[in-house]
Amino acid sequence: MAVVKQKVAILGAGSWATALAVLLAGKGIPVDMWSRRAGLAAQINAEGQNSRYLPGVSLPPNVRVTPDLPAVVKNARAVIFSVPSHAFREVLRASLPHLPARALLINAAKGIEEDSLLTLSRVFAAEAGEEETNRYVVLSGPSHAEEVGRGIPTAVVVAGRDMAAAEAAQDLFMTGNFRVYTNPDVAGVELGGALKNIIALGTGIADGLGFGDNTKAALMTRGLAEITRLGLAMGANPLTFAGLAGVGDLIVTCTSMHSRNRRAGIEIGRGKSLSEAVASVQMVVEGVRTTRAAYRLAARYQVEMPITEQMYRVLFEGLPPREAVVNLMSRGRRREMEEVALAAALWREKNCK
Repeated sequence: MAVVKQKVAILGAGSWATALAVLLAGKGIPVDMWSRRAGLAAQINAEGQNSRYLPGVSLPPNVRVTPDLPAVVKNARAVIFSVPSHAFREVLRASLPHLPARALLINAAKGIEEDSLLTLSRVFAAEAGEEETNRYVVLSGPSHAEEVGRGIPTAVVVAGRDMAAAEAAQDLFMTGNFRVYTNPDVAGVELGGALKNIIALGTGIADGLGFGDNTKAALMTRGLAEITRLGLAMGANPLTFAGLAGVGDLIVTCTSMHSRNRRAGIEIGRGKSLSEAVASVQMVVEGVRTTRAAYRLAARYQVEMPITEQMYRVLFEGLPPREAVVNLMSRGRRREMEEVALAAALWREKNCK
C-alpha cells in the first residue's frame, strides 16, 4: 500500500511525538502537532526544533505545531496519540468530536490507566465505542525518541484487532531506518510496553546501589517472567513477550541512559526520594504510575509478581532499596522452565481449540 501524502496529526509535543513527526515529515508527509502549551508550540516553530524535549534534532519545514486541537486533526489521514498515559483519556475525549470519520487512530503511549486499571485500548473503547476499535492500533517496541529522531535503525511493532488497520500503520511509518512489524495481540503489545517500565526502575535502582550486570540480567529475566504471567491472565499471547514489544523493549529500557525509568531508578538507588528522582529526570516517568496499577492488577488476577511487589514497597511504602533486593534473593526455591511451559500450554488450551 502506497503512503498517502495527506496530513498526519500528532497529539502531543514531547520527545516521542517530536521524533515521530521528524520520521513522517522525512517521508514528505505534512505533519501537524498539537501542544497543550501555546508557549511551547511557538518556541518549537520559531527554533525549528523541540529544544525542551528533543534538543539537537531539527524539524523539517513540513512540521507545524499549534495549540489548536480541532485544527490539528481536521482532514488528517491518521491521528497519533503521543501523550502520557494518564492524559490519554482526557485528550481522546477532547479530540473525539473533531476526528475525521475514516482516520486511522494510532496510540504511541505506553501505560495503564491507574484509576480504572484499563489498558489504553480499553480506555479507547470505553470513550469511542467498540465499533471504532477496528481503526485503532498500538505502536510499541524498543524505540528511544533520541535515536529515532536521528535516524538510527530501529524496529517496532504495531498491533490492531483489524489487520488492515495495522498494515496501514505499518506502511505509514516504514522507512529504511524504521522497520515495522504487525501483531494481532493488542493486549500483549500494550502490556509489554507498559510493564517493562517497572523492571527498568528496578534495574536502575540496582545500578544506583552499585550492583553489576548479573543483577541486571536476573531482574530483566525474572521481570519478563512476571510480565508474561500477568499478560497471560489478561488474555495476551505469551509469545508476544518474546518479541519487540516484550523482551525487545525490556532490554532497551533497562539498559539505556535514554530511559527515564532507569535514570529515575538510579537516583533512588543512590538515596534520593521518589519525588527527587522524578524531578531530576524532568519528564514523565511512566513506571511510577504503572507500578501502582500493576500491583493492584496482580492482586485482582492472583498473579505472583515479586519484583513489582518490591518496587511498590520501595516507591510507596518507604522500603529501603537494599532490603528489597534481599527480599527477592531470599525467596523460596522455584523452578524455571516448568513455569514457562505451563504458561504456554494454558494459552494454547484456551485459544487453539
